[in-house]
Amino acid sequence: MRKKEIPQSVKDVGANIKAIIKEKNLKVRHVAHDADLDIEALRRYMAGKQIMGIDKLVSIAKALGVEIEILFKKT
Repeated sequence: MRKKEIPQSVKDVGANIKAIIKEKNLKVRHVAHDADLDIEALRRYMAGKQIMGIDKLVSIAKALGVEIEILFKKT
């Protein structure tokens, strides 16, 4: 059985997280710590390889200092 395809929206959110980290000149490890996440989990989210729960999205948005809707913006 094949793994279910990751939706494009999940990949877009990951790309937005990555872009915000770069734009704000943050360290991935600091964002992961502030969001109470394992650094590898955050990297999987950023790469669009893992689906996030709403609790993770909220904590990542707080760690980035942005409103959650910013993570869903289309580029």
